[in-house]
Amino acid sequence: VPMSVLSCMKYLMFTFNVLVFVGGTCLAGVGVWVAVDPAGFQDIVAAKPVLNAGAYLLLAVGIALALLGFLGCCGALRRSRALLLV
Repeated sequence: VPMSVLSCMKYLMFTFNVLVFVGGTCLAGVGVWVAVDPAGFQDIVAAKPVLNAGAYLLLAVGIALALLGFLGCCGALRRSRALLLV
């Protein structure tokens, strides 16, 4: 396999993992926003307590995705198979 193909794959994996990290960070941010200031979402969140728990679910999923994206970025840069498999 030519070295240029491996280099391209490295940068593609890094870019994809950056997108996962940014998406996870955005989800966590929305989760914190809804959990801390439910007045902004009072029509939706306060009316249904199940949706209030959804804020904490968004927060947990966002943190998990951000962590996976960060580990993937580190794995892509270091070419660590173990970090990429996580």
